Amino acid sequence: MDTTTKYLGLQLNSPIIAGSCGLTADVDKLEKLEQAGAGAVILKSIFEEQIMHDIRRNTQAVVDTDNYGISYEYIAQHVADDSLAKYFKLVSEAKKRLSIPVIGSINCFSYENWLTYASKFVDAGCDAIELNMAIMATETSTSADDVERTYTNIINTLRKSVSIPISIKVGPYFTDMAKSMQQLSWMGIQGLTIFNKSMQMDIDVDKLEVVNAPKLSNPDEKYNTLRWVAILSKATRCDISASTGVFTPIDVVKMLLAGAGTVQVVSSLYINGLDHMRTLNDGLKQWMADKGYTSIDQFRGKLAVKPNDNTSLWMRTQFMKYFAEIG
Repeated sequence: MDTTTKYLGLQLNSPIIAGSCGLTADVDKLEKLEQAGAGAVILKSIFEEQIMHDIRRNTQAVVDTDNYGISYEYIAQHVADDSLAKYFKLVSEAKKRLSIPVIGSINCFSYENWLTYASKFVDAGCDAIELNMAIMATETSTSADDVERTYTNIINTLRKSVSIPISIKVGPYFTDMAKSMQQLSWMGIQGLTIFNKSMQMDIDVDKLEVVNAPKLSNPDEKYNTLRWVAILSKATRCDISASTGVFTPIDVVKMLLAGAGTVQVVSSLYINGLDHMRTLNDGLKQWMADKGYTSIDQFRGKLAVKPNDNTSLWMRTQFMKYFAEIG
């Protein structure tokens, strides 16, 4: 059974990828994921906020006493360099010990560091980069145009400066999702990951404070991903990677039928263990055998929205048919 595929121009033995998370920050775990059949691994994101937090923690003692900022700047740069060195050591070790593609992941908030970090990924030998760009317009002064301009500026800069394939990981918070994703795909990126799972917040009513909501996905979250993969896979000029809510082999099959090039898993690995990657691959192969498919290309995108098709089957029409018995 041939489960090989191409993603971001890279040859993969399986379309199932270990998504960016804490599990992919450890080379031993990465090796186990490869042994269990992962087609590629996306390393834990390098977060600019984390580096800034480390800087603040290590420079607090000099902030109030350093009138000229010299000591602060020196220490801040040293802390940032040390944090980056530790991260890119993970990249180099992963490249030495793995035979599958190693994809870096970046999550920044300042424009200049997107380029700085991306360049370091290239130097460290990554096969591709995933830009974790789930930008939410939480300020009333920020418009949809402002958000899209941010995406455009970052992508344009990196495409001119980075020699390895680039994928964009986005959240579901776009005013015009279909148009925006299509336009991003026209900018020369090689992939779109749909969707980023943003940190959710909750309220502790006893302590009267804001707290983090549960971090892991649940199986019901796959349906929004499935819808947009089906709508976008034929409308964009790049590979689509499906993420969020994938727990079973059938979930993988559904995403591929909708047109995904690859499927990323994270929460299911945390819940079921790293060897669940093997279960997903074995289940995919069994389904293919049962249906008489010998390669993924024989069924990938079979249920995707074709050009000029009416997308209503994936949208509100189903709601109306179920509740109002229309059609």
